[in-house]
Amino acid sequence: MEFRMTPDQLLSTTRAVRKRLDLDRPVPRSLIEECVDLATQAPTGRNRQRWHFLVVTDDARRRAVGDIFRRALAANQSAPLKERDLERMHIRPGSMERVHDGLRHLHDNIHRVPAFVIPAVEGRTDRASVTEQAGTWGSILPAVWSFMLAARARGLGTVWTTAQAPLERELAETLGVPYEEVMLAAFIPLAFTIGTDFKPARRVPREQVLHWERW
Repeated sequence: MEFRMTPDQLLSTTRAVRKRLDLDRPVPRSLIEECVDLATQAPTGRNRQRWHFLVVTDDARRRAVGDIFRRALAANQSAPLKERDLERMHIRPGSMERVHDGLRHLHDNIHRVPAFVIPAVEGRTDRASVTEQAGTWGSILPAVWSFMLAARARGLGTVWTTAQAPLERELAETLGVPYEEVMLAAFIPLAFTIGTDFKPARRVPREQVLHWERW
């Protein structure tokens, strides 16, 4: 199932979906495979195509992975944004509370999410140079964003999380991933969305982020 959207509509309405994931509707394997096929059309450094996508849908494995997600999330609490950061980003009153509320909802219901997608890339950046890091992340991020756009076009919702990071090694062991050779880049819950009426978000004004010729 695909929605008729222009490229601009697709790019401006692909949201981070937490509370509007349909937890009661299975996601057909064929749709996920279509999204992966599109993801692997993304550009990749030196055409090495080092990407991998682990998809977890089995009930028992989802429970095990969901437990890791919860424990990792508790260990991955970011420092609160400073007031000057909030002012710069023109964050609406209450918006961060809504984000945190959505995260709590995801935490409480992670075991009900029908599919987890865990993008991975060959090569680790733990002690890598900036050049190596840029090459590695530049080879997985475009593919994952393409996956998320393809999912949105098919009525599916996603949210990029880094909850796996504190317990990445345990998650890798659970899924049979060779940790020393492959990096788990993110943890993405995947489900049909409740409604499809997502809108463009309020963002930092162009004048604050666009620089001509120099900073």
